[in-house]
Amino acid sequence: MNAVVLGVIAYILLQFAIGLWVSRRIVTETDYINAGRRIGPVIGAFTVFATWFGAEAIIGAGGEVYRKGIAGATLDPFGYALALVVSGLLMAVPLWKRGYVTFGDFFRERYSPGVEKLAVFLMLPGTVMWAAAQIRAFGQVMGAASEVPVVTMVVIGAVVVIAYTTIGGLMADAITDFVQGVAIIAGLIIIFVLVISSLGGFSAALERVPAERWSYGEAASNPLLLAEMWAVPIFGTMVSIELISRILATRSAKVARNACILGGLLYLVVGLIPVFLGLVGPLIDPNLENAEQIVPRLGQLYLPAMLYVMFAGAIVSAILSTVDSALLSSGSLLSHNVIQPVAGAWVRDRQLLVTRLTVAGLGLVALVIALQSGTIHKLIVTAASFGSAGLVVVTLFGLFTPIGGIASAYCALISGAGVWGGASLFEVTETPYLLAVGSAVLTYVGLAIRGQ
Repeated sequence: MNAVVLGVIAYILLQFAIGLWVSRRIVTETDYINAGRRIGPVIGAFTVFATWFGAEAIIGAGGEVYRKGIAGATLDPFGYALALVVSGLLMAVPLWKRGYVTFGDFFRERYSPGVEKLAVFLMLPGTVMWAAAQIRAFGQVMGAASEVPVVTMVVIGAVVVIAYTTIGGLMADAITDFVQGVAIIAGLIIIFVLVISSLGGFSAALERVPAERWSYGEAASNPLLLAEMWAVPIFGTMVSIELISRILATRSAKVARNACILGGLLYLVVGLIPVFLGLVGPLIDPNLENAEQIVPRLGQLYLPAMLYVMFAGAIVSAILSTVDSALLSSGSLLSHNVIQPVAGAWVRDRQLLVTRLTVAGLGLVALVIALQSGTIHKLIVTAASFGSAGLVVVTLFGLFTPIGGIASAYCALISGAGVWGGASLFEVTETPYLLAVGSAVLTYVGLAIRGQ
């Protein structure tokens, strides 16, 4: 067993220990789902940052910029950083003040229990499949770093994450996010400093980047395509159950707002490091076959052996952090907003147990998907996009205006999902997401004018 595997095991054991420690303070369902609304500004900012800043922000963004230049840096870090800041400024305070346990509570209070359940079922698929993809990615990374088969590593990673998420709840998730966030930031800063030193300084390194790598690409000449690229991360993040669960878990409306804003700014600042490494990567290794390996490759070249082990462990641990966030938020939503309202007294009297079992159950579903599919990324994008188009429209109208009722919400949710799916399937436009959002708006407003 090599040093990288041992380092990852150490990170996982630390996470499990944190889950056990935090579980001693969990008494009620709210303790588990919302951390008893006790999360403060520092942990709040880091958990917002770490929940989004996973392997994709490091490996994916670095690889895209290595291949395409600055045009590869639209979503990461700029799109998602802006989305977190906008969510903090626009949605954090009004959502926190309403005292919800989950995001689903908003749809029940503002519209109806039926709208609540439809919204939950639109939010769940992308989150569970996202968790499955991360479990699969963990298995592939660990399988490549050891002689253990990928399937075995997938199962091991899933079982451990399901265990500590089921035990510790959101507070354990937030604390492990802090630990992982610090580790990732430290590793990236060290690599950044060593790389710019080897290239003669920051300014000298940027001057050596060819001019064509600073072009924003095809989207710069197509305003609609540019708007589509920005709309997906911004609108999708605004109605993300992972983000809203963190907003609801903070100890005040001010902390909720600041955690999103600071988490977004931290995401932008730290996310610019992989962008920089992707830009200058061809100057150091111009013939890299797999562009997504540029940041790990630079880590291998410049970091001492022990620091590289810690950095690789932090990356893999960050993958698992996104898994526990996805499982906890989706399991809590399903248990609190769907299972418990329709269940009998036995279930309602055991809310905490039922929520934990639901989290574990969705974890097993994610594991099965991970084992059955090696090309799940496209499914994730599909599931996440079609649901969020209608969700963001219904949420913004419902949160900030008295316009619209039950019929408006139902039809906007269905319209957003249906139009996006049809437009994407038949390729009728380059901007299916904008079309879906526009359709949801027209549907909602049209029915609201008729008093529905």
